[in-house]
Amino acid sequence: MSTDEESSTDDKSSTAEDKHRAVAAAILPLVGGAGNIASVAHCMTRLRLGLRDRSLVRDEALRALPPVLGVVEDDTYQIVLGPGAVARVTPEFEALVAAAAPTHTAEELAARGAAIKAAQKARNATPFKLFLRRIANIFVPLIPALIGCGIIAGLNGLLINLGLLPAVTPALAAVASGFMALIAVFVGYNTAKEFGGTPILGGAVASVIVFAGVAKVEVFGRPLSPGQGGVLGALGAAVLAVYVEKWCRRKVPESLDVLVTPTLTVLVAGLATVFGLMYVAGEVSRAIGDFADWLLAHAGAGAGLVLGGLFLPLVMLGLHQALIPLHTTLIEQQDYTVLLPILAMAGAGQVGAAMAVYVRLPRNGSLRRTIRSALPAGLLGVGEPLIYGVSLPLGRPFVTACVGGAFGGGFVGLFNMLGDKVGSTAIGPSGWALFPLLDGNKGLGETIAIYAGGLLVGYAAGFLATYFFGFSREMIEELDVETGTETDAETGAETVAAPAEATATGTQPPPPHPHPHPHPHPHPHPAPGPDPDPDPDPGPTSHPAKV
Repeated sequence: MSTDEESSTDDKSSTAEDKHRAVAAAILPLVGGAGNIASVAHCMTRLRLGLRDRSLVRDEALRALPPVLGVVEDDTYQIVLGPGAVARVTPEFEALVAAAAPTHTAEELAARGAAIKAAQKARNATPFKLFLRRIANIFVPLIPALIGCGIIAGLNGLLINLGLLPAVTPALAAVASGFMALIAVFVGYNTAKEFGGTPILGGAVASVIVFAGVAKVEVFGRPLSPGQGGVLGALGAAVLAVYVEKWCRRKVPESLDVLVTPTLTVLVAGLATVFGLMYVAGEVSRAIGDFADWLLAHAGAGAGLVLGGLFLPLVMLGLHQALIPLHTTLIEQQDYTVLLPILAMAGAGQVGAAMAVYVRLPRNGSLRRTIRSALPAGLLGVGEPLIYGVSLPLGRPFVTACVGGAFGGGFVGLFNMLGDKVGSTAIGPSGWALFPLLDGNKGLGETIAIYAGGLLVGYAAGFLATYFFGFSREMIEELDVETGTETDAETGAETVAAPAEATATGTQPPPPHPHPHPHPHPHPHPAPGPDPDPDPDPGPTSHPAKV
């Protein structure tokens, strides 16, 4: 590389760093300054801030920043910046906070942080959503292993079908199946950890479920099968172990605690698992699998229509987390979940709706830049930028996006009803990213073709529904105005404009970039709920949102 090329590369890198530093510097004073920041983290698309005083945040000014796609308030104050951008802005933001934050005693910071956290939880959390978060906290950490093993299983199946590498495929099968064979142990470990027990005791009790020796035990006149009850049995066993352990901690003298408590915990919870939970959980798991098969066999198109159409609202409300154990149970029973490809159609509807918005508002340069920036992530199944930056703030396009998801889900469900099952060997990815994980009861080519057809139907239905029904005449007059030139997106600034508010309270948003006489949007829209990102413990890495 020549000196001039190296200099050009350095200049571009410096320009990008300056841009991200400028974004961080613009955000910091609007959230109360460095002294108001208790914690900083990020997930796939959001900068998540722990705030000491929520009243210091200037919401309107923050949402008006071009790079900010929306704001969601949950346990933390979450600023949606989009994939890629958030990972680059966060370090700059942390550096600004570290450089400017005032010094406080550790006791003062801990007390203020605890007070803020308690206030936020009391305001935002309901018992049901707290329960769903706990379920998500148990299963979400397992997703990377599910994805990795699922892709290896798909690759192994392809090699077997092609007759290639026969000496290697048995080893690949072992690598792909080992985790699923012991998934109950990991679920038990995470469950005990989440419910306040000793994680290894939860794993020890759950391991009884997968022990081959349980085949010698008869319950209700029938022998047990290793793995019977699966992840649901492991979850129940670990919860029971936590309660037994906590009872022992209160009753057993400290001098005997180290011997008596773990022994009684494993003994009592283990026997209850063998003689009760495995049988009950096995029946429940079998019922879930049978119901999913019956539903798609007898009402596949209708079921797909409902599931694909309602998934985005479920994500907005945070209720999609309740589906994680169902997916895992189906993967454990059938080697794939038939629900995920149908639910993934919701993201296809979102993409189609965004394309229609792009076409219907040719003069709104800022909104079109937002769509161009967010569309690649949407095609790969990361839906937050399109949801919070385009469809949800506009109102009607969110509804028509759901229509697109319904038609795509109905398409995939129809083929399930005709006997062509389309499933995913893991949970997590969506959109185009789901192709490597597809599996079914027919050939891989046919399975891929049906899923691809569902995506195309979702794109087309979302586009047509939004193009013809997503805008009123007043919306077109209000939104289709000059808000920026199309050439701005090519100057290298790579800014992302927020078309409208995405509030956590359901209030009416203003138009994307108001003209001199703005007025409230006439169309209500669903309020963004908890984070659709499945990672409930935000950190430097995360998993995409499953839309």
